[in-house]
Amino acid sequence: MVFPMVLLRLIDWVLYQLLANSFYRAARKMKSYWFHFEHNISSNKPHHNQQQQPSFSFPSVTKCDLHSLKLSQKTATLVCSEVHKVLLNSSSHSSFFPYFMLVAFEGGSILRALLLLLSCPLLFILNHDMRLKVMTFITFCGLRIKDMECVSRAVLPKFYLENLNLHVYEVMASAAGSKVVFTSVPRVMVEGFLKEYLSVCDVIGTELQTFGCYFTGFVSDSGLLVKHRALKDYFADTKPDIGIGGSGFDDHIFMSLCKEGYVVNNPSPKMPREKYPKPLIFHDGRLAFLPTPSATLFMFMWLPIGILLAIYRILLGILLPYKWAMILGVWSGINLNVKGIVRPQRSAEQKKGVLYVCTHRTLLDPVFLSTSLAKPLTAVTYSLSKVSEFIAPIRTVRLTRDRKQDAETMQRLLREGDLVVCPEGTTCREPYLLRFSSLFAELADEIVPVAMNANVSMFYGTTAAGLKCLDPIFFFMNPRPSYHIEILGKVPKELTCAGGRSSCEVANYIQRQLAHALGFQCTSLTRRDKYLMLAGNEGIVNNHHHNNSSSC
Repeated sequence: MVFPMVLLRLIDWVLYQLLANSFYRAARKMKSYWFHFEHNISSNKPHHNQQQQPSFSFPSVTKCDLHSLKLSQKTATLVCSEVHKVLLNSSSHSSFFPYFMLVAFEGGSILRALLLLLSCPLLFILNHDMRLKVMTFITFCGLRIKDMECVSRAVLPKFYLENLNLHVYEVMASAAGSKVVFTSVPRVMVEGFLKEYLSVCDVIGTELQTFGCYFTGFVSDSGLLVKHRALKDYFADTKPDIGIGGSGFDDHIFMSLCKEGYVVNNPSPKMPREKYPKPLIFHDGRLAFLPTPSATLFMFMWLPIGILLAIYRILLGILLPYKWAMILGVWSGINLNVKGIVRPQRSAEQKKGVLYVCTHRTLLDPVFLSTSLAKPLTAVTYSLSKVSEFIAPIRTVRLTRDRKQDAETMQRLLREGDLVVCPEGTTCREPYLLRFSSLFAELADEIVPVAMNANVSMFYGTTAAGLKCLDPIFFFMNPRPSYHIEILGKVPKELTCAGGRSSCEVANYIQRQLAHALGFQCTSLTRRDKYLMLAGNEGIVNNHHHNNSSSC
């Protein structure tokens, strides 16, 4: 009987701390706010013929004169009300929940994400401070600092950019002076993005306790950041020129400490990609959607169905002929759009097969091309997991990154039949093409460019820092994944190496043709650039010679 009594007392204490105590603090805070509000109103009562004015009245951020701001060289101080109601568009009381969920899922595990989702009913009844502490504890307790840095660098910027408040960004971009952001959420969640993409000089946020290389899940002894106090401590007696905040009382106190204040009342229109501070070319993580509570709940409800559906779709490609695999695959929800089917016939005197040059969106590019053409193809790859190699319905051959040896391998494969190559060397999710290796152009005269693009709604089928063996499974777990395949005409002989062109000229020409067909932009970035940014390494799996096959 002792253990049940101890357990009941422990539950009673937890409920008191989370519910009764939090409501008591919320009531005291409301009482304090009401006292200050009445005091400010009474102190500003009109005397005789004076006109009554409210204690705080700030214009909308849309009223800020951007032209004069650019000329005045002012210092812009930005306040993030609960982080995501000022700088980022949001109207929900749990506006920062999706970003905690991203850290929990991508940096932690699916179990941590599930626990955070199950805490939503509790979060709904807690006040702001307790809600933030509970989410911080669930998300960060036992999380490695290295994993958080990876999520901050490779996952969060994509979602921040997609939800960036256009009006606030224009004010920040127009201010030529220093920019400081104050936020009550953990600083590690936003600092990297703010400094890298918005050129923020300093980020003052809630600090987290650490033990060795792990987070404990608790905030530091100073507690959650109080923004107006932090502003006074940071600037001392100097008033910043511009303050931007939300419609909350705390933000109004914050903006009253600035020379000018602008309030963010409503979400702005979605920022177009061409207005991004920096191009978003690389990002990592599995989730392709913003994980709000409702969207996350749907994802967990879909998971059992998605896993079975992925296994079914994979078995279709392995066991059935091309025609039946395509028909049943489309019936299962795969959206396959194929244009420009051409099937060059190999003549008797032709010594080599056709070389299909594809853009690289997922590991399944050669599989979908082979199914669309209804003929077997051989695919060459630099790094393919044993699992992906085992379940692949087509032949796959590994390359070594030794240019001479890889050239001999591809020459041999071309003599045996048709070959598929992805000269970018790695996948890219966004509408950009990486630099093409020129090796393929030296090996074949029959070159057919293939423009491929993949779209998903729930899970990405690629990863830089995660388990690559799960890439096909995650792709097929999507309810309605789509593939667009456009087979372009064979490259004219006069534009190949046989026609006197250099291999670099051929590679660059094909890259431009494929970019034009897809509406993408060409870049000079390589596989090495991607992995250095997303995973902190060069993307090399083994210790063999790894000369870069890109020479142009």
